[in-house]
Amino acid sequence: MSQTLLRVEDLHAGYGRIEVLHGIALEVREGELVSIVGANGAGKTTLLLTLSGIVRARRGKATLDGARISGLRPHAIVARGLIHVPEGRLILAQMSIEENMQLGAARAPAAERRAAIDALYARFPVLGERRALPAGSLSGGEQQMLAIARGILARPRLLLLDEPSMGLAPKLVDEIFRIIAEVRAAGTSVLLVEQNARKALALADRGYVLERGRITLSGSGSDLLHQPAVVEAYLGARHT
Repeated sequence: MSQTLLRVEDLHAGYGRIEVLHGIALEVREGELVSIVGANGAGKTTLLLTLSGIVRARRGKATLDGARISGLRPHAIVARGLIHVPEGRLILAQMSIEENMQLGAARAPAAERRAAIDALYARFPVLGERRALPAGSLSGGEQQMLAIARGILARPRLLLLDEPSMGLAPKLVDEIFRIIAEVRAAGTSVLLVEQNARKALALADRGYVLERGRITLSGSGSDLLHQPAVVEAYLGARHT
């Protein structure tokens, strides 16, 4: 069994007087893709924001490769190798694609940045062809490709992806999931939050179901795909 990379224990977090996460416990192992599924408002985005230090944990802890990250500032968590591609992409729309890529590669040694960026352009040709244009000129799917490419350039040990398929046409959704599979195949651990539960669990080594701030089910992606409660709540009527 591979080594645990991320471990979350009894994590509580929220906003003001409202607690959103109630004692979350989960783990992501080296080289693993773990999916978290749940309804809107379940706390999925809050969980990722807490892991990346943007929302402060109230209780409990998270460790990355055995070192505590809960309580650290976001830039210190990034320096440990946890990179968050947020919901809504948050690319720098007025800056060029190349400038966005350069920012993503800022943690790499200067001598390696050009090669790293060019390798991503080869992987995402549409970005390379339009590198001088404003990032805001890209379509929604292309912007998501840029957001993921920028995250890869930051050399993550663990990549957090929040709703990468949101708002995309079905063909682009398939492309984004293909890219995510390639990221995992290249050895990067991934924690994926995704409304498309069927695709997320089909791709996942393991998964968790988050309901009202609590983990209610966990197991392999394949097992969860066939859990009656998951099928009824998230997957529609394909279960037989």
